[in-house]
Amino acid sequence: MSETDASSREAKLSAAFVTLADTLTSRFDLVDLLHTLVDTCTSLLNVAAGGLILADARSGELHVMASSSEDAALLEVVQLGAADGPCLECFRTGKALTIGDLEQTDGRWPAFTAAALDRGFRSMHATPMRLRDRVIGTMNLFGREVGELNTRDIALGQALTDVATIGILQERLLRESKVVGDQLQHALESRIVIEQAKGVLAQSAALSMDDSFRSMRSYARSQGLPLQAVAAQVVARTIDIFELTDRNGGSGSTA
Repeated sequence: MSETDASSREAKLSAAFVTLADTLTSRFDLVDLLHTLVDTCTSLLNVAAGGLILADARSGELHVMASSSEDAALLEVVQLGAADGPCLECFRTGKALTIGDLEQTDGRWPAFTAAALDRGFRSMHATPMRLRDRVIGTMNLFGREVGELNTRDIALGQALTDVATIGILQERLLRESKVVGDQLQHALESRIVIEQAKGVLAQSAALSMDDSFRSMRSYARSQGLPLQAVAAQVVARTIDIFELTDRNGGSGSTA
C-alpha cells in the first residue's frame, strides 16, 4: 500500500469512528447504527457485502437486522433457517471466524455454502458483537475473492464492531435489562416496517430493493427523521414517494 493510500485509509478510519460516535446519542436510531456499522466495515475492509444478525434480548432468537445488499441478507436468512452457518457459530462461540475459500469447507454448513457460492461469494469473515462475556450478535463480511482478511483488517473490524456494541449496551442499559429489551424489540419492529416500505418503493418507483432502502435512509438523514418514521409514512402512503426518491438522486445514495 502506498503512503498516499495508507493516509487516505487512515482518514477514512478516523471518519468512521467519528460517524459511529456521532450516531451514539442519547436517542440514537439503533437500526441506522447497525447499517452504519455494516456499511463502514464493508467499505473500509474492501469486501463485497456485509450483514448483521442480532439476538432478541427477550427470547434470544436471532434476526437479520442490517445488510449492505439483498444477497447478504439472504445469506443470513439461509443460516437462520438452517440453524447452522459460520455466522451462527461465531455467535455461539463468541469468537471471530474466517473462511478464506468457501469451496474448501469440508461439507460444513452446506446450505450456507451453496447459497454463498451461487451468489458469487468466495470468502467470509464473522465478527462477534461482544461485551465481556455477553454476545448479542455478529457482523459478517462476504468477499468475491478467495483469501482471508489480514490480521490488521480483522482487528479493525472487531474495533468498529466493539464501538457499536458498547453503544447498544451502555451501562445504564446493562443495569436496566427491560430498557435493553425494549430497545432491541423496537429495532426489530422497525425493521419489519422498513422491509414493507422497501417493497412499496420498489414497486411504486421502479427501484431495486437496495436502492429503495438507500433512498429512505438518505431522506431520513436529510430531514432529521428516524428511519422507521419515514418507512411508516411510505407504507401508509402519507409521503410523496417520487419526491422522496427524486430529492435523493433516485438511487438514494448516502454520503
